[in-house]
Amino acid sequence: MDIIRADNLNLEYQDLLDRISHRYVAGQAQAVRSVNEAIVETNWQIGQYIVEFEQGGEKKAKYGKGLLENLSKDLTLRHGRGFIRPNLNNMRRFYLCFPICQTLSSKLSWSHYCEFINISDDLERSFYYQQNLLENWSVREFKRQKNSGLFLRLALSKNKDEILKLAQHG
Repeated sequence: MDIIRADNLNLEYQDLLDRISHRYVAGQAQAVRSVNEAIVETNWQIGQYIVEFEQGGEKKAKYGKGLLENLSKDLTLRHGRGFIRPNLNNMRRFYLCFPICQTLSSKLSWSHYCEFINISDDLERSFYYQQNLLENWSVREFKRQKNSGLFLRLALSKNKDEILKLAQHG
């Protein structure tokens, strides 16, 4: 009788352990998503502030003022790391490539968006954006697909389904 009770306690304990573990892992994933979403939105807004300041109410920016260099120095003094000129330029380009914040997907990380802004062709960028959302690619997989020329292969291919199948399965 004591063995049966001990086995039941052991099963109940394992169930408790599993429930706590699953909740902990889910909470960590939720925290990562929330932080990522805040980073993406913050970087978009910083890009917006920079572009609006550069344009000063005009349709086109007035270049040559060294704005990003000055911002880099001053923001680094105020906040520390993260404000090197290339990062600020990425934020600026991010806003220019994705001018409507509501269209950004919380499924994608800042690293994904940094890859998108390096694609100059709007159609190609849109293709990879949609494929990332459909396939849930990691940044590494996204780079692999982009570097393998998936977009161009599909554009030139008569058998687009076969190319997509190859892309999905490596």
